[in-house]
Amino acid sequence: MQYFCRSLISSSSFAVGSKKTANYSSEVQRVQAWPLPTADGLAPTAGVIRLLHTADWHLGATLQGWSRDAEHRNALAQLVAIARERAVDAVIVAGDVFDSLNPSADAQRLLYDTLRDLRVACPHALIALVAGNHDPAARLEAPRALFEMADVVSIGAFARRDGAFDARAHLSPIRNASGRIGAHLLALPYPRAVDLPATTGASAVREAYREAVESARREIGTAPLIVTGHLHVAGALESEGSERRILVGGEHALPSDMFSPDIAYVALGHLHRPQFIDRETIRYSGSLIPMSKTEIGYAHGVSIIDVDDSGAVVVEHAPIIRPIRHLRAPAAGALYVAELESALKALELDASAPIDAWPFAHLAIRVDGPAVGLKAELDAICEKFPLRVVSTSVERPQAPAAAPTPLRLAERKPMDLFREAFEQAHGVTPTDNHFDCFERLLQEA
Repeated sequence: MQYFCRSLISSSSFAVGSKKTANYSSEVQRVQAWPLPTADGLAPTAGVIRLLHTADWHLGATLQGWSRDAEHRNALAQLVAIARERAVDAVIVAGDVFDSLNPSADAQRLLYDTLRDLRVACPHALIALVAGNHDPAARLEAPRALFEMADVVSIGAFARRDGAFDARAHLSPIRNASGRIGAHLLALPYPRAVDLPATTGASAVREAYREAVESARREIGTAPLIVTGHLHVAGALESEGSERRILVGGEHALPSDMFSPDIAYVALGHLHRPQFIDRETIRYSGSLIPMSKTEIGYAHGVSIIDVDDSGAVVVEHAPIIRPIRHLRAPAAGALYVAELESALKALELDASAPIDAWPFAHLAIRVDGPAVGLKAELDAICEKFPLRVVSTSVERPQAPAAAPTPLRLAERKPMDLFREAFEQAHGVTPTDNHFDCFERLLQEA
């Protein structure tokens, strides 16, 4: 195992602290020098297992054609530093490792580089990946033989044997530095239709999780159990414009009570805002970097979880310092085009920074009339500054609302009134069957 790790280190030029990693800009170099407390003061106490929960890396993602590689490398270097300094016993990646079902060679290389760095930083820790809805499940499982050499678990699909859930394919013990087992991980990926039982709706996912947890309990008894999930749990806050809506068992959002109370911690992925649902132990760690303009205000990071022998849990959010600035101009409201240049000057951007360290900018522009030539005007202004414009919203004055026309029922057809009332109540147009039912009721009246 040590030879395997040494060979991985010597074969790559992207080790943490290498010239390529550090050579982005003065700002990025400052981020990489982010001070962390020493592991001596933060090591888990006896009888406690420490986990690092992360998700939604979206390796290979772009923003309006701009690469996010520099951001990802820096954020992942911070993640590795946190894992090392907090002396974690497991690193759990709860899905959407990649941004695409067909990830580029660079994205795959970055994953393998990060796994190598994590293994060097945390020699005894379990490292577990589960597939999300963005991930190629088979591709995550394909390197299993090599992953096992480095004690990396990668789960792409629900495993079954003789028609029953195969808990042993999903269960992994979590050991502390002395080798004592303190908890077990039940690594469950994004549940695709083929993974679910014949039951319909949300109950299919509930049944799949019930079967998985019960199967795990038969293997581990009452030991603390950690479960992953790449799902949208009802009550959680979405990020507009960056999270692909998913249907699991025909349902968009699933109830939190599908996670039984005997689960010590549920490590969720899919939603990018760090948050917990109903109880602190059902948690989204959130993404590492903003994936859209709606995420600019998020406190991105990872979750650190301490679990004791009784299953009691303490959760802490460990922030990731943003490698690349994401700016909204203006910070609130909107600007006229004539105000934009002075607003950008006030940002005091670093003209000497390399292009992959330039901030991403989201513009909000106010116009009172036709916007002919607006894009050319904005391009001419923005090209004077070291920034990358990735979105532009145009705000126009609101037209005064027209006074409502008094409704005269004698002049309206009953079928038109029914259609309008149905659309207002349900948000969709009634079907032919609805119209037929209404027609029969109308005739009987």
